[in-house]
Amino acid sequence: MKSYTEYLWFQTEKRQELINITRKVEEAVRKSGVREGLCLVNAMHITASVFINDDESGLHQDFFRWLEKLAPYSPDSYQHNLTGESNADAHLKRTVMGREVVVAITNGRLDLGPWEQIFYGEFDGQRRKRVLIKIIGE
Repeated sequence: MKSYTEYLWFQTEKRQELINITRKVEEAVRKSGVREGLCLVNAMHITASVFINDDESGLHQDFFRWLEKLAPYSPDSYQHNLTGESNADAHLKRTVMGREVVVAITNGRLDLGPWEQIFYGEFDGQRRKRVLIKIIGE
């Protein structure tokens, strides 16, 4: 069995952003040489997310609007922020959007559905963070 590891690094300009990372993950699969296996993509920070959905700008705006209703940015409203932080909302948003995805690799390619794309979701940005890509298979 083969194993391949790669890291993607991000430092967003905005506090919250969605970045389509599908092509970068596809490139890692190609470099791995794995034809049949699994690809894990993991946000390695507790205020960021990796998830799969459609790459449609209206939907992205809907995500942010919905998440802001669930966990509004309001530094004075959260117990976590009493520790000197101001990012409790980002922790909650990450929990809702997910930590990681696992995608099958079939015939050397990500086996995604017709509209599925892989996204990095940043909820407390403007600092350097990384995403793990771990590929295993034959």
